[in-house]
Parts: sequence; C-alpha cells; structure tokens
Amino acid sequence: MPDATAAGERAEGHADHQPRLVDEAVERLAGGAPDGDTTAGILVWAYLAGRQLDVWLADALGEAGLTTSEYGALAGAAFAGEHALTAGDLARWTVQTSGGTTKTVQRLVERGLVRRTADADDGRRTLIEATPEGIRVAATVVADLVARLDRDLGHLDDDQRADLLASLRGLSAGLGHTRAP
Repeated sequence: MPDATAAGERAEGHADHQPRLVDEAVERLAGGAPDGDTTAGILVWAYLAGRQLDVWLADALGEAGLTTSEYGALAGAAFAGEHALTAGDLARWTVQTSGGTTKTVQRLVERGLVRRTADADDGRRTLIEATPEGIRVAATVVADLVARLDRDLGHLDDDQRADLLASLRGLSAGLGHTRAP
C-alpha cells in the first residue's frame, strides 16, 4: 500500500509545479505580443479555474443529487424574490441553451423542486417557481456551498477576497455581453 504522506507530498509538489508550467505555456501562447502574456494568462487561468470550479461544484452537489445546471436553475428560481423567472431567464442565469434549460427544468419538476405556472399578465409565457421543498433544498445546499468555499478560500484575506469578487464580476460582465445562450 502506498505511503499516504509520500502521496500527499507528491500532490503538494505537483500543485506547486503546475502554476509554473501554466505560466510557461502562457508565455509560449502569447508569442511575445504586447500585453499578450496578461490576456493569454487571463484566458488560460480563467479556463482552468472554471473547469476546477465545475469539478468542485459537482463534488459538493453530489450529496444533494443535483447537477450544476440543476442547482443553478433551482437557486435562480428559489432566490428570485418577487421576480418570477421564465425559462429564458433561467437559460441566461445558468448559461444554457433553451433546450438544455427545458430539460433541466423538467428534471426539477419531476423531483418536485420547481413548478411551471402560467404568467397571469401574459398567457403566452410560463413562469418557473421553486416549490417550498425546492426553496428548502436550495437554502440547505447554498449554506453548504458557502461554508465549503469559505474553508477552501481560507488562505485569502478580506482584501484578496474583495479583489477576487470584483475581478470575477468584471470577467463575467465582459464575457456576458458577447452572446446569449
């Protein structure tokens, strides 16, 4: 049986080694273009962080039996407040196609976490609302996600967290206007 300490040290060494390898790849990718390292670095590191976040979320949501898309749609419906959401609203929120959103909503309906209702103001539209059970599940899951992320970001101080939040907002705003799903 492998030594757990040695395996942990190898994993730590690999974690320390990865940023250097990625930065070297970014330099090659940028090819010496002015500001190319910064832009290429944003591209590569955002891609890696996005993929890592997908894996992190899938792991964290596994216990609740939800996919990342299902949780995104459920949270959107559960925390919308007085704003009723359409499937199109959820598609933008979850960054899914309309067809993907329809399938996601259907799975949530089958589990009793959301329901479709007719829009009283516009009979052509259907609204998606979280059920009381859906609100309970969404609140429980988000509390777990926030606690997990707080633990996993424990190495960042308050200023670093604020900077990260501002950067992520800026990245999302910059990418969000390019096209609708």
